[in-house]
Amino acid sequence: MRRGRALIPQRRRVFLACEGESEQSYGALLSRLIDAQHRRTYLDIVLVQPGGGDPLAIVERASRLMSDRVRRFGAYTERAVLLDTDKLGLSPERDRRIEALAEREGFRLIWQKPCHEALLLRHLDGCAALRPVNTARAAEELQRRCATYRKGMAAMRLANLIDVHGVLRAAAVEPALDDFLTAIEFPRDPAG
Repeated sequence: MRRGRALIPQRRRVFLACEGESEQSYGALLSRLIDAQHRRTYLDIVLVQPGGGDPLAIVERASRLMSDRVRRFGAYTERAVLLDTDKLGLSPERDRRIEALAEREGFRLIWQKPCHEALLLRHLDGCAALRPVNTARAAEELQRRCATYRKGMAAMRLANLIDVHGVLRAAAVEPALDDFLTAIEFPRDPAG
């Protein structure tokens, strides 16, 4: 008698749009940390360039890229965009359109205040409450606290700086990141 093959459940596909290569590496790090605990979630990490830091342009491009991927590969169970806040307020009319577009597309907006380096800083032990006032200060502080950090470093190297505990540390002070991690089944008990 022949035995049937064991069925492998299909992973939940999650769309994660990233403004730059640093965010893309961060998404890849999240994916690695999830895979170390379970294989129920697949992060489709998409680099959204050019965007020039304009949040609306990034969300618009993410929308087009996501639509194309849905058409080619199927639907996503979750959709998110990592965005810096450092350009918010330069064009209030454009800023107002971001939320409406995100809602229409089902995007979770994960705002990095003021930038990705500041978000990374909040992953480090003793730095969760730090709120640099601008991008330059965030980069300086991250470099001061973590001399090996380089903008755009690969996920494998980023893993030397940030682990599951660091991600959870940042999530504790970043509600949108925390909500996204819950939605993608990020491990909350790394030991278990």
